[in-house]
Amino acid sequence: MGRFQEVLRALNNLKLLAAIGRSGGDLSSVADLVDSFLDSPQMADCVRRFRALPGGAELMEERYPPLQPDIERLAQLAPETLGGRYARLITSLGYDPEFFRPRPTTSEAQWLTQRIATTHDIHHVVCGFGTAAAGESGVLAVTAAQIGFPAYVLLTSAGQLASFRLQIERFEAISSAVSHGHAIARQASCLAAARWEEGWEKPVSQWRQELGISDPADSEPYGLAAQLP
Repeated sequence: MGRFQEVLRALNNLKLLAAIGRSGGDLSSVADLVDSFLDSPQMADCVRRFRALPGGAELMEERYPPLQPDIERLAQLAPETLGGRYARLITSLGYDPEFFRPRPTTSEAQWLTQRIATTHDIHHVVCGFGTAAAGESGVLAVTAAQIGFPAYVLLTSAGQLASFRLQIERFEAISSAVSHGHAIARQASCLAAARWEEGWEKPVSQWRQELGISDPADSEPYGLAAQLP
């Protein structure tokens, strides 16, 4: 039965990837893909890896709350701070600050999934990746490499394969961004285990120093600098 369930999951994942491709990255379709792994062996291994991180088990056991940002308050912070820059990004994208899909956080897999989903755009700010296709691939690659978050592993692999086979003009930028994300993942502390809410007022540069991000992507063609000068 386990093997049959995995075959069905793989087929469903292909359908979801096709929907994401057709929609250009519709957030609802991405959330469907993320949720499809909640009870999977891959997610169980992701939870194992996260619990083994310094502070990971503590965060998980206390069910540290998924992010619920007060964008208006954060927008009042200095532009070089994490909170100020995050608020500018959310505003520039035209996002509703509460756009995240609500999920229960009863199980460890549910909690980790929601924590990663709600803090994803903070990773853009701290790593310096833009929000166009290549930048998205780069920032997803960080979490995919650091803890094997299943949907992000699949999305980064599928993105490279799709561009290589169908849109070769996009392949160089996407593969470069993914490689950059892997390099950050190897150098830095795990972003998924950071307590961002306890340091909104800290400059992004200080966060990067503390996390070990010495080569952010801001100034790259897929970087955030052009989007948020």
